[in-house]
Amino acid sequence: MFSAFPQVLVAYGWSEDLEHAFAPHREAGLVPGRVAVVDRGRCDVITEDGVLRADTAPVVTDDPSSMPCTGDWAAVRTGEHPAVMALLPRRTAIVRASVGRDSHGQVLAANVDTVAITVSLEVEVDLGRLERLLALAWESGARPVVVLTKADHLADPAELDAVVADVAAAAPGADVVTVRPLTGEGVDVVAAVLSGTIVLVGQSGAGKSTLGNALLGEDRLATGAVRAGDGKGRHTTVRRELLPLPSGGVLIDTPGLRGVGLFDAEEGLQQTFSDIEELAAGCRFGDCAHDTEPDCAVQAAITDGTLPERRLRSYRKLLKENEWIAARSDARLRAEQTNRWKVIHKAQRQAYKLRGRDR
Repeated sequence: MFSAFPQVLVAYGWSEDLEHAFAPHREAGLVPGRVAVVDRGRCDVITEDGVLRADTAPVVTDDPSSMPCTGDWAAVRTGEHPAVMALLPRRTAIVRASVGRDSHGQVLAANVDTVAITVSLEVEVDLGRLERLLALAWESGARPVVVLTKADHLADPAELDAVVADVAAAAPGADVVTVRPLTGEGVDVVAAVLSGTIVLVGQSGAGKSTLGNALLGEDRLATGAVRAGDGKGRHTTVRRELLPLPSGGVLIDTPGLRGVGLFDAEEGLQQTFSDIEELAAGCRFGDCAHDTEPDCAVQAAITDGTLPERRLRSYRKLLKENEWIAARSDARLRAEQTNRWKVIHKAQRQAYKLRGRDR
């Protein structure tokens, strides 16, 4: 029964649903585990008997998005040569466009419950970048929370309130909390709104590792200083890893993200810009471009000041980018299908030639 399952995996998120999904693998003699770290074709997998260093070759495919990543649940072969033999279906996955901007996605973390988007208040908040990360988070299926770090850099309460209000307006539906991790102020509030498997995302220097250490209750994650000019820091986190939290749940710290390309994030964009989507429903024309059309509810909101024009520009920019990567993906699929048919037709022609010789 599930109640008798080793607590080490329960602490990492093992559940009855996972136990049922794993049943065929257990019958095959494999053991369950959660991927903690992936590097160089191997990964550290947390199992009921401890951490195994396992080969990932059996599950390698041509699609990078299906490769093992931190947070995955895996079916593992133990013994002299441990290996990941299969991955369980992912509940959620944070996927961005690959760094090479090809037609594949790159999974940053899997089976995440909460995405903590860390934003430093040491420099002016880039609302456009925040909206990009929110779209990524909403699309994953996880719940985004915006954590404003280094709040001590805004000594004026009125100034801090104004920044929080601007961020909240750019993040409809998401919790927005402030924290001063070095002093501990606000950490209890952050811990209360983060739950399950939590992933920290944001730029280097945003305070992810400092926040992570505050949640862990110890200095497990390396931290570093940031540049005074732009608030950016060196990548003190060089790989994704999964760590248990003392209050329950697990934490995934990620390297700072320089570039965050969207990948098939239509639903995430709709959620991120739900205010514009709701306004658009009131436009006279269903295909309104929100430009010069008469009776445009979006332009009316910009005119009366209830919707910042910057937000509409950001929405258009991210929509265009998402459409571009979707077109690239469709082109790749068409090319793969064409290549498959070429192989089939070539085999058929060769078969016809052989038949002709046999006559």
